[in-house]
Amino acid sequence: MAPLTTADRCDRCNAQAYVRVVLPVGELLFCAHHAREHAPKFSSVATHVQDETDRLHAEHGAGATV
Repeated sequence: MAPLTTADRCDRCNAQAYVRVVLPVGELLFCAHHAREHAPKFSSVATHVQDETDRLHAEHGAGATV
């Protein structure tokens, strides 16, 4: 699966997406905040979750809030 880029935007708030949730039909993209908020809902139906939130610390430093 291709890495997420700055062009990939959260389906909830349009921030940069760091999580791709692949569903049986389609996919959703989430920023780190909304991925955490909605994880209980999507984890039971997702066929794959691509989580790149660890890039936040690499890109924005250890003090980044997500």
